[in-house]
Amino acid sequence: MKLLFRLAAALLIMLAFGQAATAAKKPRTSKKDEVVTISTSLGDIRLVLSDLTPQHKANFLKLAKDGFYNGTTFHRVIPNFMVQGGDPNTKDSDPGNDGMGPPNEKTIPAEILPALRHKYGAVAAARQGDYVNPQRASSGSQFYIVQNHNGTTHLDGAYTVFGQVISGLEVVDKIAQQPRDERDRPTTDLKMTVKVEKLKKKKITELYGYQYP
Repeated sequence: MKLLFRLAAALLIMLAFGQAATAAKKPRTSKKDEVVTISTSLGDIRLVLSDLTPQHKANFLKLAKDGFYNGTTFHRVIPNFMVQGGDPNTKDSDPGNDGMGPPNEKTIPAEILPALRHKYGAVAAARQGDYVNPQRASSGSQFYIVQNHNGTTHLDGAYTVFGQVISGLEVVDKIAQQPRDERDRPTTDLKMTVKVEKLKKKKITELYGYQYP
């Protein structure tokens, strides 16, 4: 009997340790998220960033909180495709270098996932082409928002999607329709200011109808 009791006790201890280890491995899901608001002369765009792309999310939030994006413009707009911004070069007086990015820009490793697709309002990272960037690393700051209402599925698997517009899609449409030059640069600067606000996920769903996966 004593032997059976000891074996049973040992089994219970092992099960307890196993459950504790499993619980320790489970990531804690936060009840809050950060809403990014991009303000322009045409209105506000609000978006949330994906936890599935932690490096892109952390990088974008840091730049936004540091005021990096304030004064930059949407420097490339193509109707029925996308609007692109976030290049610090757009702060200077030379429109010719817009979109070229600073020299020796730090890149972010690709976080390309099948679950994150180029649907209408998707936020994705711009990058250099495969011929110089076979790893598909993302620009350290430039991003684009899918404006095509049917999405741009041909870009799936090639660029990192890391967020989604939850409010202001009509503003994205307005930006895409602005007069532009032969380089697809708007003829009038579309400057942005960006702020970050932490809210409960439940509140975000109530305010914007966004459903978390």
